[in-house]
Formats: sequence, structure tokens, C-alpha cells
Amino acid sequence: MKHLSNVAVATSLLRVSLGVMFVSHSVILKYHVFTLEGTAGYFVSLGLPAFLAYVVFWMEAVGGLLLILGVGSRWVSLALLPILIGAVWTHSGFGWVFTNANGGWEYPLYLAVLGVAQALLGDGAFALGHKLVPGRRLSVATS
Repeated sequence: MKHLSNVAVATSLLRVSLGVMFVSHSVILKYHVFTLEGTAGYFVSLGLPAFLAYVVFWMEAVGGLLLILGVGSRWVSLALLPILIGAVWTHSGFGWVFTNANGGWEYPLYLAVLGVAQALLGDGAFALGHKLVPGRRLSVATS
């Protein structure tokens, strides 16, 4: 068995935890707790089109799953950044601490920074992406 570096394992922990966060925010929060219709209504209350709630739901669900599996982690992380930046915008008027009424902006900003770090690091260890594309080079974080 090939020796795994601490960076490769840490990159995988970051990738999987971000993926779980996105899946839980889409499937548990937006689908089961708020419902997709309720989420769409919230988007409208922010001045955003209702259809965008469905786009965000699917991006978070599929993107989160791809992160968990380690498929295209760099590109998936970058594709999900607009959602996190939108969450920073959504919560920006409620102060710094996320425990404030309606949340704060530090948690989505932190997640955005983690997304940038994931994009820079790549897939890490235990990723399926390099197994799905023959001849694909492993990211620096996996070597």
C-alpha cells in the first residue's frame, strides 16, 4: 500500500466534510425542513427568482456528492463558490455571529474560504476521480 501523506489525508477530510455540508444543506435543510417550495419563497423574499432555489438545491446536492466521492473536486469547489458568496450576501445584514437572528455572515464566508482551499488542493486521498479518467494526473495533494 502506498504511503499517504498528511496533506493528502487532510485534503480528503476537507473534501468530504464540505461535501457532507452541501448535501445536508440541500437534502435535509432545503428539501425536508424548508421544502423546495418554501426555499423558493425565501429566495423570492430576497428579490431572487424562485427557479434559482431549485438550481441551488441541485448544485448543492450533486456538487456535494461529487465532493464526497472525490470527482472533479477542484472544479466542483469553484462551481459551488457562487452559492457560498450568495449565502454571505444573504446573511450580511445580520451581523458577524451566525447565532444572531437569521444568522450571520462569518460561517458562509468561512465555507467559501474552505472551498477556495479545496480548489487549490484538489482531490486528496481516497478519491474516485482519478480512477474514472484513465491517464489523469493526481493532484499535488495526493502525491
